[in-house]
Amino acid sequence: MIYVENKDLVIPGQILADDEYYAGRGTFKENGKVCSSLMGRVSLRNKKLRVIPLKSKYVPKKGDVVIGKIKDVRFSMWDVDINSPYSGILPAFEVFGREKKELNKVYDVGDVLFLRVVDVDEIKKAKLGLKGRGMGKFKGGIIVDIAPTKVPRLIGKKGSMINMIKDKTNCKIVVGQNGLVWVKGDEDMEQLTREVIHLIEEEAHTSGLTNKIKNKLYLAIDGELPPEEVEETEEEFVLEKPKLQNFKEELEQEEIEAEEKAAEEKKEKKDKPDIGEVIEEFKRKNKSKDGSLSYGDNSNNSFILNNK
Repeated sequence: MIYVENKDLVIPGQILADDEYYAGRGTFKENGKVCSSLMGRVSLRNKKLRVIPLKSKYVPKKGDVVIGKIKDVRFSMWDVDINSPYSGILPAFEVFGREKKELNKVYDVGDVLFLRVVDVDEIKKAKLGLKGRGMGKFKGGIIVDIAPTKVPRLIGKKGSMINMIKDKTNCKIVVGQNGLVWVKGDEDMEQLTREVIHLIEEEAHTSGLTNKIKNKLYLAIDGELPPEEVEETEEEFVLEKPKLQNFKEELEQEEIEAEEKAAEEKKEKKDKPDIGEVIEEFKRKNKSKDGSLSYGDNSNNSFILNNK
């Protein structure tokens, strides 16, 4: 038996379900009951219960992409604030290998960077790097801070939410898994995007959020709601898979042209007399008793072949 519903708000120690359900992250089992270990929202999937905290700090994991701010420059590394209780460092060799440079001339205190977590040690200290597409220093723009647990909702299913915001505001947006979001565009669009991101954070647990955000964007930018015919469920705003039809047609056309060309060459080769066959036929028809080949009896021929 289960005592809560999906997305319900629960508190630490609250009983969620009987023993037939599995205890996931944010829960524990006690006396045959699944209980919540923190304050958050219930997530139920295939009889597995989890509780997603309302507000949490980022815990770095290897492979994460994060946005960080340089807070100190040392002899061979930069100290980076990654919006976490745990510290982050960017070693100099991760930036320019063995080459020696003055670090503060490359990145200085206050610079904001897009980084990847290369490794995490036993005390959760994160070693950072810049290898990867788009990694490096941000220029201009604003930083928006949200709860790391709300990042998936901001991105949306297959990138639906974040791409809708980008397309409508014409802003460049980069989302770090540590809850920091970089936004760059026209000043009024930056502020609108900030408002929209915070609205998503506040209402991440509600249904129909994509349509609500879409309506807000249209009203703020166009002064009217979007056309009714495109107002669908949240699954409407998903990224389309790359269309490969044109490439397939081009390849098929190339194959057809190649086959036609090969058939044409084969026909030309067939119509063209083989020189070896011509010579053999010539020998057979003009062979004399003494073994010589001659067109001597034919006044129209000006050459003699002799195979003696």
